[in-house]
Amino acid sequence: MTTYNATQIEEKWQKLWEEQDSYRSRADSSKTKYYVLEMFPYPSGKLHMGHMRVYSIGDVLARYLRMRNFNVIHPMGWDAFGLPAENAAIENNVNPADWTARNIEHMKQQQKRLGVSYDWHREVNTSSPDYYRWSQWLFLLMYKRGLAYKKKSDVNWCETCATVLANEQVEKGLCWRCSNVVETRELEQWFLRITNYAERLLNDLEQLPGWPERVKLMQQNWIGRSEGAEIVFRVKDFPEEEIRTFTTRPDTLFGVTYMVLAPEHPLVRPLVEGTDREKEVLDFVAKTRRESEIDRTSEEVPKIGLFTGRYAVNPVNGEEVPILVGNYVLMAYGTGAVMGVPAHDHRDFDFARKYDLPIRVVIQPGKRAELDLETLEEAYVDEGYMVNSGSFSGTDSREGIKKVTAYLEEQGLGNFRVTYRIRDWLISRQRYWGTPIPIIYCDQWGAAPVPESDLPVELPLDMELSGNRVPSLAHYPGFVEAKCPECGGEATRETDTMDTFICSSWYFLRFTSPNCDYAPFDPDDADYWMPVDQYIGGIEHAVLHLLYARYFTKVLYDAGMVKVIEPFNRLLAQGMVYKDGAKMSKSKGNVVTPDEIVERFGADTGRLFILFASPPEKDLDWNDQGVEGCHRFLRRMWRLVADSSAEIDASPVRAEEGEHEAELQRSLHAAIKKVSVDIEERFNFNTAISAIMELVNSIYAYRQAMDKEGYNREILREALEKTVILLAPFAPHLAEESWEMLGCEGSVHRQHWPAYDPQMLEVDQVEVVIQINGKVRGRITVPTDCPEDQLVEKARSSDRIGELLEGKEIIKAITVPNKLVNIVAR
Repeated sequence: MTTYNATQIEEKWQKLWEEQDSYRSRADSSKTKYYVLEMFPYPSGKLHMGHMRVYSIGDVLARYLRMRNFNVIHPMGWDAFGLPAENAAIENNVNPADWTARNIEHMKQQQKRLGVSYDWHREVNTSSPDYYRWSQWLFLLMYKRGLAYKKKSDVNWCETCATVLANEQVEKGLCWRCSNVVETRELEQWFLRITNYAERLLNDLEQLPGWPERVKLMQQNWIGRSEGAEIVFRVKDFPEEEIRTFTTRPDTLFGVTYMVLAPEHPLVRPLVEGTDREKEVLDFVAKTRRESEIDRTSEEVPKIGLFTGRYAVNPVNGEEVPILVGNYVLMAYGTGAVMGVPAHDHRDFDFARKYDLPIRVVIQPGKRAELDLETLEEAYVDEGYMVNSGSFSGTDSREGIKKVTAYLEEQGLGNFRVTYRIRDWLISRQRYWGTPIPIIYCDQWGAAPVPESDLPVELPLDMELSGNRVPSLAHYPGFVEAKCPECGGEATRETDTMDTFICSSWYFLRFTSPNCDYAPFDPDDADYWMPVDQYIGGIEHAVLHLLYARYFTKVLYDAGMVKVIEPFNRLLAQGMVYKDGAKMSKSKGNVVTPDEIVERFGADTGRLFILFASPPEKDLDWNDQGVEGCHRFLRRMWRLVADSSAEIDASPVRAEEGEHEAELQRSLHAAIKKVSVDIEERFNFNTAISAIMELVNSIYAYRQAMDKEGYNREILREALEKTVILLAPFAPHLAEESWEMLGCEGSVHRQHWPAYDPQMLEVDQVEVVIQINGKVRGRITVPTDCPEDQLVEKARSSDRIGELLEGKEIIKAITVPNKLVNIVAR
């Protein structure tokens, strides 16, 4: 082979790696383990550049750590359940199981073509019964521990798709897939009590210094812990009714001028029943309930309210305030009622101005009145002193929060309370392609868990389309009909399937013992491999997936099944891939696929570019010229190895180590240090690759300089071999071929990672720039760390500078050690 043929090289080594089972991982107590994990993909059938980027990042780390003698586990699997498979079934008249299996096989081959060093013995497929058996087992574990329960709940329902939709799947009141109007239905739904773990999920973020701060902040905001007071407002003319509301600012209670109820609030109908406002209010309620929570709470959506004709009584001053119903208040958050304090809340201020509601200042920035209603243009939301607040007037607002809360507790009108924004996790889905919920219903016993010995409850595989939908499990009598495990009588199965986030909430544990047939995972294996040392995936999963995985881990810890309380030590959220200034998408016509790159340039080129073009946490702008540049570098590396391997032994022997050899060794050890630190500590793969490129330039420069005198064979060979090792995590196929061409034994990926010698980085002499009045006038070579007075003297005494300073008065000299002397003269 005389030229760089990427396809031939890559096919050769991929075949050999597979034959030799090169990346199989086993527990080994004599080594330090390292768990590298990229978020597993949905098997859509095709890899995109985002996949290529995340897999390349993980593979660099895994290969590097193996060469550092860590015992690395690097597994891969498939998040295979979910609605896209059902959509494909509708579009292509294909069984979701068959469609998923074909896609998995195709994507697996694509990953192998990229040269990613996965241990395929650990492969898992969440739609396989031997996996979802244990998802069902874990559901039953939570059921027995009181963490899984069923209740009625308002849900977004699409009649056309015959399924519940998440809030994110409702767009302007329409189903994201079929554009049918979405309605609100009250259905019996299964939930997991994630709220029981809210405080721990929040506090344990402090144990994750290896997570990006923005991700931790996103989780904090989602959990949404708030301290404040729950306050009771009585309803005028309805003495038996009360409205409870929560506020973090009870010090502003005297400033309440109205109340707003969520359209779903149970008091809305009784308040307007029989009044001339009934039809208008209930029509508004019906319309609003068809809108998604995201749309209702969006900053862009107008805040709409209707007066109910009723009044609430402020518990601290007896003032009657109007009760409205508003589209922006949600029953699922807090109590479903808010007290309007327009002078001290931006949203309340805008709402009050829109509907001409009273505004009363009760907090002033200072002891002297400063806020004037006549000139007030926005709410004052900061701290200050209470005013217009009865006996509390003059109290510091921070102290007022405590005092007003204490007063409410004394009077039985409220109490201190901690609330969370997070809600229990609704896991029910009225879909076919998901994990069946293992519950059986009997008229005599009610809900009964399926015995563990009867797991898995398998999906019926003879799926049939019904119109434009995949029927839910309720459509299959053979699945629905069952025997009660308690009494043996006739019973029916639960026909909901689980949210697919269940599958991804524990898959990292299954990877530790994927063939375990007596438990979800072997405890000894989990103890050895867990936690995941480095987790890599998209920022779009920064909240829900990571939160649910953390929740599952804590439940399993409490059950004594794992010894870790957090699943992921370090987290890297990689950026998006863009082209021509826009995210790659078919609609924009700017998609570049990994297959295209592999076919044209080879996997090593694609890997190198996607790692070189941008730091991993930043967005990457695809550039065709950049890809070609990386390919040119690999060809240049190929020529260097090919030429040098033939020339080293044939060249004259040069035993001495002169200036050129010293410079080559400095370049080598500087590169080793740079690449090592950038991979392990900084994840700056782009600068690591740049350092390798500079080292290759240095080797070329040495060969050119010593062409006639001959090479120091030992030093040149060392530089070449270690350059190949440094390149190996990034371009694994070319590195293997280069290693073989140099006559080295074994695989390059089994070599020890080189260490740098700090003494080799020391430079005996440096070149210093000389300026006169800020302008460069010359350069001199001086000993490293030359003292300042000697540096200035050497600059003045150089011929060129001496001539320029002749007859001038030197005012001062400014020095930067080893870099610069600036002489100020006149």
